[in-house]
Amino acid sequence: MLDINGLNQFYGGSHILWDIDMQVPEGSCTCLMGRNGMGKTTLLKCIMGLLPTASGKLTYGLGAEAMDITKLAADRRAKLGIAYVPQGREIFSQLTVEENLRIGMGSRRGAPIKAIPEHIFEWFPVLKKMMRRRGGDLSGGQQQQLAIGRAMVLDPRLLILDEPAEGIQPNIVHEIGDIIMRLNREARLTVLLVEQKLPFARRVASEFRILDKGRIVSSGLISGLTDDLVHQHLTV
Repeated sequence: MLDINGLNQFYGGSHILWDIDMQVPEGSCTCLMGRNGMGKTTLLKCIMGLLPTASGKLTYGLGAEAMDITKLAADRRAKLGIAYVPQGREIFSQLTVEENLRIGMGSRRGAPIKAIPEHIFEWFPVLKKMMRRRGGDLSGGQQQQLAIGRAMVLDPRLLILDEPAEGIQPNIVHEIGDIIMRLNREARLTVLLVEQKLPFARRVASEFRILDKGRIVSSGLISGLTDDLVHQHLTV
């Protein structure tokens, strides 16, 4: 679904990402892991087109439909079916739930639509009850559901999530994990997420990639994420 080859990224004179080679297979839920400051969010922003890449290539799609998206703007990537839920959710706090959802409709993949798709409310029933409430009045867990719902309005094939469990109370974290697994397994959505909570990642993800000092140092099935790898690259 997504193939990254030789990606490099700089902030000023600092080399942040070093020759990243990484694949996100179709139908997988791939967790990008690493300590703080290792370049995880930077990599997600490069994939979404929010940051330019200094060098390298990003290929998106399957078989004959695979295409080079390295130079495409973020809105073009969204129309191809790539959706992004940023760290901290970044919903529009002064807009209603309905208005937040409708914002995503302009970048939707395929033909334009006028109504919010009903399946959004099947996945997130709480949003239907709160359509008139402002986004800033929702709880952290409800805001995360709104952020994911806003991304799903695009009808994506690849959903990118940056720390979806951050700042959410523990009992709601489990619910967010259920939603991600359902989207991945029932809606057959390919998912790439950054997550630092190890139990959450092990429960939700099918594969892992570890980023350490801007380099991919380990990858594989989530069952292969050993205690030694955790100690070497993830513990603080």
